[in-house]
Amino acid sequence: MALLVVFIIAQFFGPEKNEGDLTSIEPFLVETNPSPQVKGILKETCFDCHSSVTRYPWYSSITPVNYWLDGHIDHGKGHFDVSKWDSYTVKKKDHKLEELIEMVQAKEMPLRSYTWTHSEANLTQEQIKAVIDWAKNVRSNYASQLSSD
Repeated sequence: MALLVVFIIAQFFGPEKNEGDLTSIEPFLVETNPSPQVKGILKETCFDCHSSVTRYPWYSSITPVNYWLDGHIDHGKGHFDVSKWDSYTVKKKDHKLEELIEMVQAKEMPLRSYTWTHSEANLTQEQIKAVIDWAKNVRSNYASQLSSD
């Protein structure tokens, strides 16, 4: 009974939600210019954990699940945060896209735990290729900028 009471009380507490302004991802989208297909893939598979704009599922209000999700989001944004794209140097942007390519090629991103509840985030080989081709193209633009510096 005491455990039930603690569980109920815990529902009134939780981490702050990651619900920023959609405009925070615009600089990233404008600069990297993904095709409509890649933009859709990024929206469905990346932005929830790698931006300030998270679409929360219904179960995200349940403690302790909300803390688990918050940990994933904090970890994801710590590695790659498109909402802070403007603050990154060209070298850092290039490196972040290099990491993105590696993680998507190795099928380490999106995380399996994310695809369990977001089946639309299970990428096909065609989608993986589209994302990698886009990222390589953006990286080539950054490489030319870096070589001219």
